[in-house]
Amino acid sequence: MTIYHFVGIKGSGMSALAQVLHDMNFDVQGSDVEKRFFTQLALEESGIKILPFQKENIKPGMTIIAGNAFPDTHEEIQEAMKLGLPIVRYHRFLGDFMQNFTSVAVTGAHGKTSTTGLLAHVIKGAKPTSFLIGDGTGKGEAESKYFVFEACEYRRHFLSYFPDYAIMTNIDFDHPDYFANIDDVFSAFQEMAVQVKKGIFAYGDDEQLQKIQAKVPVLFYGFDEENDYQAKNLVKSTSGTTFDVFIRNTFYDTFTIPTFGEHSVLNALAVIGVCHYEEIDASIVKEQLSSFQGVKRRFTEKRIGSQILIDDYAHHPTEIKATIDAANQKYPDREIVAVFQPHTFSRTQAFLEDFAKSLRLADKTYLCEIFGSARENHGKLTINDLQSKIEGAEILSEENTSLLGKHQNSVIIFMGAGDIQKFQESYENQLTL
Repeated sequence: MTIYHFVGIKGSGMSALAQVLHDMNFDVQGSDVEKRFFTQLALEESGIKILPFQKENIKPGMTIIAGNAFPDTHEEIQEAMKLGLPIVRYHRFLGDFMQNFTSVAVTGAHGKTSTTGLLAHVIKGAKPTSFLIGDGTGKGEAESKYFVFEACEYRRHFLSYFPDYAIMTNIDFDHPDYFANIDDVFSAFQEMAVQVKKGIFAYGDDEQLQKIQAKVPVLFYGFDEENDYQAKNLVKSTSGTTFDVFIRNTFYDTFTIPTFGEHSVLNALAVIGVCHYEEIDASIVKEQLSSFQGVKRRFTEKRIGSQILIDDYAHHPTEIKATIDAANQKYPDREIVAVFQPHTFSRTQAFLEDFAKSLRLADKTYLCEIFGSARENHGKLTINDLQSKIEGAEILSEENTSLLGKHQNSVIIFMGAGDIQKFQESYENQLTL
């Protein structure tokens, strides 16, 4: 049997796929840079071999799964070519793999990871389910009926997929280093919609998604009356949210989720829609929704002394607003402190005003230097350009996070898609000195 060798196994999608194949008893190994990533722990716990990059890793008889970040000139891919081995890009492999199951793609500018995690958790309460989440989590079940996976629109990678169902959480302008404008983003989602085989569940209060056309039914969910699946009578508390669901204006059932913010209700509503369409019993859906523990780096909480520290992946103005709203719902009596690290110069430039507007919702904002990506590691913009638009905002360095200590009894949210965790670690280390 072939060994699947992952070039760039620490990538979030790659590590999740490696775990899925490993769980299904395939022989899996991979290579990557030496730097430690948050995806590594799950690979190590599964006993999956992680090697440093070198062409000697490549042996006859292997199948190479190549991460999207690594060009064909990479030494391991070059060696595989020399040996005549099959080389498959991550998204192509995934596209073929999902044909073995009833597949559900979860896509959208925001909310993909949380919704994928929630859907996988709920469906597996009814039927064996394999899943692949963008936070680096993957699980393979040998007898799976369903395969739930996160499908990213960046560089139109999701056009490699022909899923049975798709959830589309929203269309928003993001990835300005690739997409020209909102129309370009819409065209990618429209192309994806045509590839779906059974049905699309789209957020109906999104004006872009309302224009989506497909060969299969498009079912809308949201808060407005016109939606096929509507959430009404929201009751928000410091322990979660309860809401009624109406299907085509007829009461269906009442659900409770242990999560916060209206975006969490919408994620749950999309999941309820898919499960209803697939005739999964509402009592199972209710039970599974109420026991969901969340996904990595999405409102991940830690209590230290009088402070609550939250790690969150929010890196777009819409996501920052949703995260601060959720914190205000759960902790209405505490000061909300935002610590934000912008991710990529092009995104910071494109959304400068919107970032400032979202961050002003916090009681106090600290900013970290802009995190460049592998594609762009510098720009004319500096963090001071954003600071000047937020009254009272201060710059935070990794060496001096002790400034945060003065915010006793507060909620401190560390937000970003770069290496914002190092600022939280630095602060926690200072607290224990």
